[in-house]
Amino acid sequence: MSIFKRLRDLTMSNINAMIDKAEDPVKMTDQYIRDMQADLEDAEKAVAAQIAIEKRFKALYEEQEELVNRRNEQAHTAAKAGNVDLARRALEEKKTAEEKAAEYKANYEQNKTAADNLRDKLAEMRKQLSELKNKRETLVARYNAAKAQQQINKSISGFDADSAASGMKRMEEKMLQMEAQAEASGELNAKSKSLDDEFKELGKDKAVEDELAALLKQYEK
Repeated sequence: MSIFKRLRDLTMSNINAMIDKAEDPVKMTDQYIRDMQADLEDAEKAVAAQIAIEKRFKALYEEQEELVNRRNEQAHTAAKAGNVDLARRALEEKKTAEEKAAEYKANYEQNKTAADNLRDKLAEMRKQLSELKNKRETLVARYNAAKAQQQINKSISGFDADSAASGMKRMEEKMLQMEAQAEASGELNAKSKSLDDEFKELGKDKAVEDELAALLKQYEK
């Protein structure tokens, strides 16, 4: 599988469309995040390896460039000293170093281009992963709100207002009936006093009347 499969096949627009169709978009989003993180780790390793190759060819190129300059100076020194053989050998190694330098430079530039391209793709993957993580937070909030709304709608659809009102009316009628029965029972108890009780009440009333009569008599002129 390509290191950059998520970047190529699962662009943010495609991810958004697939999430919208999912039965559980939160779980699908979490799976995409895990997949992209795994691919991102592989991509980082690939980029690091490519950068290492780029740096290796750069070092080889610079090494041969340095050798070219050194052999050139040595050839001039030998020529001034009249040492033709030494000057020739220096120029021969200079030529070989120039050929190697040209080869290493070409490889360095080629690998640098490849490394730069991988760096750009890696940056894009990190950006998309960050966007997906941010989208997850919003998605979770929307998903939970939608589930709550569905539950409310389900409860409302199962609620029969007419039945509730009818039940409440029956409860009110039952309470009125119970209150009437209690009131009637109280009146019945009041009327069912014994004869002794009535004489006691009568005696209480007579004592009050006698005391009142005596009080009034004191102030008669």
